[in-house]
Amino acid sequence: MTRPLRIGLTGGIASGKSSVSARFRELGVSVIDADESARRVVAPGTPGLAAVLREFGPDLLDADGNLDRRRLRTLVFSDPDKRRSLESILHPLIHADMEREATLATGPYLIMVIPLLVERASRNRVDRILVVDVPEPLQLERLQARDGASLDQARAMLGAQATREKRLQAADDMLQNVGTLAELRGRVDALHQRYLQLAAVKP
Repeated sequence: MTRPLRIGLTGGIASGKSSVSARFRELGVSVIDADESARRVVAPGTPGLAAVLREFGPDLLDADGNLDRRRLRTLVFSDPDKRRSLESILHPLIHADMEREATLATGPYLIMVIPLLVERASRNRVDRILVVDVPEPLQLERLQARDGASLDQARAMLGAQATREKRLQAADDMLQNVGTLAELRGRVDALHQRYLQLAAVKP
């Protein structure tokens, strides 16, 4: 059986990936999200959580025994070595979890939401790359509003990712997210039709 066409959805932090993936889900498309996999692999009792706590200390647990993801994110964004250590623990687990989910997907195509797709040179995991694009000043503004980050923190988060130019160079398809949510959803609907056509002729 031929596997579904795989679309890798990526974009900078606070670019609107969640809004785009939500619309694909509404259209009945299977969406496999790296962030959801990241939460599953560090759920209480998992080997992933145990490995993170061994590396970074048990004080990263909240009162309910869950990983304090925001605290961990703050810790690793300020230290490239710690960020690399965390990635070496989590990325193989996330990759494996996403592949398991992909084998269960139905439909002619699926969306794989991979924020670090370009940074991790993961092109071989997908057939096409869809980039959600937003100008950096608007991205910084949204990030500060969403996470309560300072301007310096927001810039550091952007600096840890591929540049906008590098993402756009890797893109097969691009969605501009500078207007209203309704406009963005309309662009997703148009892409949905295109992907259905591409999936129909996929060898």
